[in-house]
Amino acid sequence: MSAIDFRAAEAPRRPWESTVPLRAGRVGRRIDFGLLIFCMAMLALMMFEEHGATIPYHVLFLMLTVVYGFRIWPVLPTIAVLAAVTASTGLLLYGHYRRGLIDGPELAEIPLMPALVVAMVWHARRRKAALDALQDMADRQREMFERERSFFRNTSHAIRTPVTIARGHLELAERMIEVVQARGDVHVALRQLDRMSVLSNRLLALAQLDSGETPPSERIRLSSFVLELGRNWAAGPRRDWVFECPEDAVVLADPAWLGLAVDALIENAVHFTDETGRIEICGQVSAVYCTIRVSDDGPGIAVEDLDHVFERFWHRRPPNGPMGSGLGLAIARATARSCGGDVRAANNRSGGAAFELALPRCRPHAI
Repeated sequence: MSAIDFRAAEAPRRPWESTVPLRAGRVGRRIDFGLLIFCMAMLALMMFEEHGATIPYHVLFLMLTVVYGFRIWPVLPTIAVLAAVTASTGLLLYGHYRRGLIDGPELAEIPLMPALVVAMVWHARRRKAALDALQDMADRQREMFERERSFFRNTSHAIRTPVTIARGHLELAERMIEVVQARGDVHVALRQLDRMSVLSNRLLALAQLDSGETPPSERIRLSSFVLELGRNWAAGPRRDWVFECPEDAVVLADPAWLGLAVDALIENAVHFTDETGRIEICGQVSAVYCTIRVSDDGPGIAVEDLDHVFERFWHRRPPNGPMGSGLGLAIARATARSCGGDVRAANNRSGGAAFELALPRCRPHAI
C-alpha cells in the first residue's frame, strides 16, 4: 500500500444507530417540543371535533412528515413516535366509528397514513445515507489530496539540498581532474543532478498549484512574450524555429508561471525532434480565448496515448534525447487551469504533435 492512501474505513454502524446526528442545541429541542405540542393539539381536536376528526388526523401526519424532513431521528425514536401517534389516533378514529360518527371505509386511514410516513422515512434515510457516503468520500479525497501535496512539497525540499551540495563538490572536483574519462564521468553526474534539480523544482511547483492558491496575475501581451521565449530557446537546441503571434493577443496570468508552462510544451517538442526538426510557437486569437500553440514535426502522439500525456509521471519515450521528468505537461495543464484556461494535445495532419494552451482573452489595453 502506498504512503498516499485513504484512511482506514470506519466501523459499520448498527441498524438502530442514526446516520446523522440529531440537530443539537436549543433549535433541536424547540423542534421536538413544538411537534409534541402540535400533536397534542391535533389529538384534542380529534377528540372534541367529533364530526371533523379526519381533518386534524391528516394534518397531524402531514406535520410529522414535514418535521422529519428537517430533523431525522434515529430509528428507535422514530418507531416510538410513529407507534404512539398511530395508536392514539387509531383509537380515537375507532371510537368515532363505534359511535357512528364516521363510516367504516374511513378506518382504512389508520394503517394507510402511517404507511405513507414510513415510506417517506425510508426514502429520507436513504437520501441522507447517500449524502453521508458522498461527504465521507469527499473527506477521504481531500485527505488524500493533502497528503499528496505535502509529499510533493517535502520531497522537493528534501531533494534540493543534497543535489545542490553534490553539484558544488562535483564542480570543484571537475576543475582538478586531468583524466579525460574522469571528466566525462563528472559531466554525466552533473547532467543527472540537473535532472534531479528540475524534478525537485517541478514537484514544488505542482505542490504550489495544488494548494489552490491563485498565482498573482498581470496583463501579458503574447506577441512580446512568445518572441522572448523564442529567442531564449533558439539560442539553445538547434532546430528550425518559427515564432509568430498577433499584436492583439493579451491574457491575464503570472508571467513566471505562464513561462514555466510554455517552456514545458517547448521542451516536449525538443525531445521529440532532432536537429533538422521544425518547431513552431504561434499565438492565436479568438473572440474568447488567446492560444499559444506549440507544434513540431516529430513522430506525433499515439492515439491511445492522447488521454494520458498530461498525467503526472507518465512518459512517452522520445526517439532522441533523455526521458523527461513526467511532470512538465502536468504543470502546463495545472497552470492553465489556475488561470481559467486549459491545455489540449493533438496530432498535426502533416505529422507531429501540437499542444494548445488557451487562456481567457483580455482587451488589448496599454500594458
